[in-house]
Amino acid sequence: MRYFDVLVIGSGPGGQKAAIQAAKLGKKVAIIERNQYIGGAGLHSGTLPSKTLRETALFLAGFKQRAIFGFQFTLGRDITLSELMHRKSEVIRKQMELIIDQFSRNNVEIIYGEASFIDNKTLLVKGAEGGEELCSDIIVIACGSRPARPQDVPFDKDHIYDSDSILGLDKLPDTLTIIGAGVIGCEYACIFAALGIKITLVDRKPRLLSFADAEITESLMYLMRQSGITFRLNEEVVNIRVERPDRVITRLKSGKVAVSEKLLYTMGRVGNTDRLNLEAVKIKPNERGLLTVNESFQTTAETIYAIGDVIGFPSLASASMEQGRRAICNAFQKEGLTCEFTGHLPFGIYTIPEVSMVGENEEGLTGKGVAYEVGCAYFKEVARGQIIGDVSGMVKLIFDRSSRRLLGVHIVGERASELIHIGQAILNYGGTVDYFKDAVFNYPTLSDAYKEAALNGLNKL
Repeated sequence: MRYFDVLVIGSGPGGQKAAIQAAKLGKKVAIIERNQYIGGAGLHSGTLPSKTLRETALFLAGFKQRAIFGFQFTLGRDITLSELMHRKSEVIRKQMELIIDQFSRNNVEIIYGEASFIDNKTLLVKGAEGGEELCSDIIVIACGSRPARPQDVPFDKDHIYDSDSILGLDKLPDTLTIIGAGVIGCEYACIFAALGIKITLVDRKPRLLSFADAEITESLMYLMRQSGITFRLNEEVVNIRVERPDRVITRLKSGKVAVSEKLLYTMGRVGNTDRLNLEAVKIKPNERGLLTVNESFQTTAETIYAIGDVIGFPSLASASMEQGRRAICNAFQKEGLTCEFTGHLPFGIYTIPEVSMVGENEEGLTGKGVAYEVGCAYFKEVARGQIIGDVSGMVKLIFDRSSRRLLGVHIVGERASELIHIGQAILNYGGTVDYFKDAVFNYPTLSDAYKEAALNGLNKL
């Protein structure tokens, strides 16, 4: 039996940062990966592949829409996703090389195999060459999640897909029904709509992305409708069946029927905990296979921590990385770090256009009885917005009426997930909306919309 100070199960973003942080503290570390490649779902079947496809869709859609530049482009209907994602393999290869180099420089050992618990400090790892028992003082579960596959949904390889298998689509259909209007569903709806596919987006909730600011989601919905997406919200799916090789029938409780060539199901994800033998350490996942942790990311077993998608919300790669780092610092009581996130966490939704947010929204502040004011600026009001052709994007600032302290930032439009970090910095340091009023931004930039939004809000006072 080999001994390590830290064993990390899973080599996704959270597992990587946990392992590196432990190595930086001088610990003997190994990371266990059950697949033949490192990087987790985010690198191979989730974040990176879908964002690569999105960039391709943006490129092609840009050529079709910006006639002012004199380009003409026609998308062949027999094109495959593999052709559209030709850059994916190169991006993934470079990322894997970077990760492996980081592990090598920090003396983190990579062990390929399936891990399961024997007791609180011992793992059995079954690989191609047999099983091996590994012992460690600290074990971090960072095994991630996978798409939920309910039994009443007839998944197959040709008609009905989840968010992983859709990337293996043989050719682009003319029509696609998407069940689930969460982040993943909305992102794929926008991507495929940009490629000229007619999309029907179905969800049981009455509004899109209910955790986001209502004004921003209304703007997003308007733009999504403009791209040809049909919404069926506040609807419940009763039955899904394949009628012919090119016909999937989705019946809704209201009596409506959605007919399409293919169907994508994106309702939820489940934790990859079913093969960890958690019974041996008396850790009980919930009905979705997710684990409960305390503020230090500790499970009910003192020496076992859990981070990333396997603990549920917010299920962001960015949050997972920080959780991994903090879990290790908590485990070894490294001074200078607090147990909880002290700053506001930004959210980025890679729809077309992007949506990003940080801090409070109007609905939340109204419920808390906070007197706030709002300042808005549209990209059409700044020169860069006119230059790039994004005249519908907007920046929305929410601030306290009396102290003028910034409370929330919400953006829809080009590079929203990048622009949000300006507002995040001011928010985390307790700054006021006056910062944007007094700041000088490069010209022409989209960042200048912050100044316009601040002036708009302050004028209301």
